[in-house]
Amino acid sequence: MKQLATRRLGRTERQVTTLGLGGQASIQWTPEGEDPVAIIEKAHRLGINYMDTSNVYGPSQKNFGEAFRRLGISRAAPSYDPAAREKIFVASKTHIRTARRPAGERFRTDFSEGMQDGFGVVTSVDDVRRSLSLMFGDGRGNYPEGAYLDSVQFHNLNTMDEIDMLFEGMEDPSPDRPWLGSLAAMLDLREGSNRTGCNPKGEKLIRHIGITGHWNTAALIYAIQRDSRHLLDTLLVTVNPADCRYMPHRHNAVEVAEAADMGVVGMKVFADAAYYHKEIRFSNNPDDVYRQVGSPELPSADLIRYALSVKGVSTLIIGTGHVDEDSEKCQLEQNLAASQLEKPLDAAAMTEIEERLVALGKDVGNTYFQRKAIGLTAPRNVGAEADSSMPRLGRVAVRISWDTAYAGPAPIERYDILRDGDVVGSVAHRPQHTIERFFFEDIFKGNPEGAVPHYSVRAVDTLGTEKESALISADPSVFA
Repeated sequence: MKQLATRRLGRTERQVTTLGLGGQASIQWTPEGEDPVAIIEKAHRLGINYMDTSNVYGPSQKNFGEAFRRLGISRAAPSYDPAAREKIFVASKTHIRTARRPAGERFRTDFSEGMQDGFGVVTSVDDVRRSLSLMFGDGRGNYPEGAYLDSVQFHNLNTMDEIDMLFEGMEDPSPDRPWLGSLAAMLDLREGSNRTGCNPKGEKLIRHIGITGHWNTAALIYAIQRDSRHLLDTLLVTVNPADCRYMPHRHNAVEVAEAADMGVVGMKVFADAAYYHKEIRFSNNPDDVYRQVGSPELPSADLIRYALSVKGVSTLIIGTGHVDEDSEKCQLEQNLAASQLEKPLDAAAMTEIEERLVALGKDVGNTYFQRKAIGLTAPRNVGAEADSSMPRLGRVAVRISWDTAYAGPAPIERYDILRDGDVVGSVAHRPQHTIERFFFEDIFKGNPEGAVPHYSVRAVDTLGTEKESALISADPSVFA
């Protein structure tokens, strides 16, 4: 069998197949006549080595567990093959933002109400152990020594408040702290440490940590910028031809994640079947599962090739509705064949697919999960600081600083710095993946009247679109 195409998954240094197996579709909502375990087994036989699921995907993890036992990938199987386990990358998710909280209190975006499948789930650490038990243990809360997840991802991040909660206690994760965000505890589970008190046995249960989201690209950028220790190794995010009709990830979070050397995993390639047969909403029952291979007017292969041509993308996860002995009817085989991309599509080919989606009226398919378009924004948090020592030399130096603008349909090219309406310099755009700000130093001869100059910063994208910040000035006393 021909070796499958692989790509580097960012700084994890893992080589993953360009098609991964998503844990929804028939693996979560199984229509009559479909076998979710058979889908997983076939994906493994075909050589797909990236598999994704979540603690909020109903029976998905349980189905992976049954398949892993049959395949000898689970330590709970008599035929356990350690080498086979090492070859696959198993990623799960937690929707819980906290690892500890005061009794009776709950962060508002924690999906942790009561019991799930007999498990008491109240923290993100509980979710990790639940994943391990369902996929590699007895399914009743226990898992064998040495079981691990290749990645646990913080699921569906939407707001800056959620990011702040994740990072709560990172610098001081004392067990006495009443509120503790999930990231500090995941670091304990990765390192086998117990700084938080959440890992008393010193277990090493995970290898990598990631984030996911499909609504607010700004929140994903904020998470990456806050991650000064480079603990977040992967980003799972929407990648499809309608992306730029909304607040785009492609020119924002994807670009920033690539600059941070994170592995980027594309999802919603078919807008969760909204490009085909389903209403524009999240799937929630077996009737929502699409079991055909694309459609004549919108071949699934084109959407896959498009997503894999977005710069920075390592792999795609696509839910599978149907596998078949007839390869022409088998979604897995057809999607895998499309993912064997020898070189990315050029800009003209990608634009043609985008325009076809619009002509078919399918570009509205992202409406229910992606933030609406706001276009190119002005640079944010613009500031100016004058050097108080230089006026004595007949010159004035002003340092102008700012945070990245958010891109619209086209990537940002540069920032122009204006003094009293005139351009005095330009700075090339770069993905701002840390808290380090852009800056420009303006040095000019002092004004004999002591007039105070006013500055603004203008973002310019590759289409020539411009968006300028409000006017600001440095400390007026410097110019007196």
